[in-house]
Parts: sequence; structure tokens; C-alpha cells
Amino acid sequence: MKLILAIVQDKDSNLLSSEFIDNNIRATKLSTTGGFLKSGNTTFIIGIDDERVPEVLQIIKETAQTREQFMTPPVNLDATSDATMAYPIEVQVGGATVFVLPVDQFLHF
Repeated sequence: MKLILAIVQDKDSNLLSSEFIDNNIRATKLSTTGGFLKSGNTTFIIGIDDERVPEVLQIIKETAQTREQFMTPPVNLDATSDATMAYPIEVQVGGATVFVLPVDQFLHF
């Protein structure tokens, strides 16, 4: 048995949740916040048998797509900094960060 923690952007979470339901994959969904862009994320917690791990990873990979997005960096009040920092910059967002961990024991009461 494995524990999968999958962190995806909020834009992908509803579709991913539906894919899990369609494929009979039980997942707990938590609202989380990313540290870099300070934007909404969703973390899925999934307990799954070892032989189904590749299936779950494939679903995540196909559903959580990366995309380009413009963001405005935080305002820097330092007069010596470059003025171009106030303009929006293009960053890559989306995709998924996934951790697969071994489970010593699983209990369901």
C-alpha cells in the first residue's frame, strides 16, 4: 500500500476529482495555498494498493497540465532596485507535485 500526496492548482482540482471518482479511486481533498505565487492549490491524499499507483500517477499527469500565466511581482520599496520589477512577468503554473510514500499499516473503521 502507498500514500500519494498530490498538490495541484485549483483550476485542475475539479476535473481531477471527477477522474478519481470515475476510476474508483478514493481521495481526500484539502484546500491549500502555495508559497511562491500565494495562489490556491488543492492537495489530494490517496491511499492506494501498490499495483494501482501507476494508474493514479497517469491520471494526475494527464489532468494537471502546466500553463503560462502572467503575475505581478510584489512591490519593492527599495529605491536602488530596477524599475522593471513592477511589470507583470510570465511564469509557469499548474502541473502537479506528487509524493508517493510507503504505508506500514492501513486501518479503516
